[in-house]
Amino acid sequence: MRNTNFSGQFALPLYMAKWLIIAGIVAVLAGSASAFFLVSLDAATAWRESHRWMIWLLPLAGFAVGLIYDLLGKTVDAGNNLIIDEIHDPHNVVPLRMVPLVLGGTLVSHLFGASVGREGTAVQMGGALADQLTHVFRMEHADRRILLMAGISAGFASVFGTPLAGAVFGLEVLLIGRMCYDALFPCVVAAIGAHLVCLAWGAQHTHYAIGEIVPLGLWNALAVAIAGVVFGLVGKMFATATHKLGALAKRFISYAPLRPALGGIVIATAVWAFDAYHYIGLGIPDIVRSFQQPMQPWDFLGKFGFTVMSLGTGFKGGEVTPLFYIGATLGNALAPLLHLPFAMLAGIGFVAVFAGAANTPIATTLMAMELFGPEIGPLAAIGCITAYFFSGHTGIYRAQRIGHSKFN
Repeated sequence: MRNTNFSGQFALPLYMAKWLIIAGIVAVLAGSASAFFLVSLDAATAWRESHRWMIWLLPLAGFAVGLIYDLLGKTVDAGNNLIIDEIHDPHNVVPLRMVPLVLGGTLVSHLFGASVGREGTAVQMGGALADQLTHVFRMEHADRRILLMAGISAGFASVFGTPLAGAVFGLEVLLIGRMCYDALFPCVVAAIGAHLVCLAWGAQHTHYAIGEIVPLGLWNALAVAIAGVVFGLVGKMFATATHKLGALAKRFISYAPLRPALGGIVIATAVWAFDAYHYIGLGIPDIVRSFQQPMQPWDFLGKFGFTVMSLGTGFKGGEVTPLFYIGATLGNALAPLLHLPFAMLAGIGFVAVFAGAANTPIATTLMAMELFGPEIGPLAAIGCITAYFFSGHTGIYRAQRIGHSKFN
């Protein structure tokens, strides 16, 4: 027993020193990539907003991105799912080409007006950059799995400015109903480090103010739970619709570059016909507005439709920021019916729809506390956990597996 304890005392410092160095390198790589991405994304968004005619070039942009991926990116086209699959069943190091391809594809999508997010890009860059260390440190499968999880955490944390949520997201997103605690220390180090590196480069994150937070009482808890049911069902509908449209597009349009080209025609025409410019891109101004004033009750549906069309036809980016938009505007619309402050319920919807769509209730609860303040934690937990249960086992990440059923 003494020998075991003695060896363990030396093993722990060595383990921590090893992962402190490796996760620190991941943090520098992912945080720097996210900073460059965020600054570039702001520039692309500003250019598009001052040149609205760019939307008519979206079909050509979609064809160009689709063609590049068809020629050079077939091995990385699975995106986030490729990273998650490699964690579950390690086979090959993620090609470094994923980084410039997803970065360029996402910037082009935003520049010309697709409704996509940014989480997918950051996670893919973080995971791919981290995986390049596999050969450098000659890692076995077990350590490579942890390395990839650290890359996911670093990318997520740095792109949203939420280090705690990012750390837990890398642990929670792989398996529904289970957390992978063996990677806890590396993910925390990578997430916090990447966040600090991103800030050091001068990247900016949006700050949200939601004002009044009602006390945790019986009615308020019940009202948030009722809203959570709606948030979970909408998250499930989003994931299902995106997957089904993607499958239909592949079934009826065999030539991959034509899918985003045709999707771009539909999006550009709809934006022009309905004057729906506020539904494209990230939609940050409308998210901020949902915390400040009542929104139109159909805004969440508009963003839902444009995002499903964009992602389902092959534009690159992510799902999360559009889900923030959908959740915030939906919460804003539900607030008067439930007699809750619209800004507070918009904040809970912001994270809860994502919690349901991604099956990550713990990470999203932490995100609410990091973005809106710790006082919202109990009510955000109620909304996120309720949404998680009512979204079923459908999710935006196909490679996500069921570790433990939600209903057993």
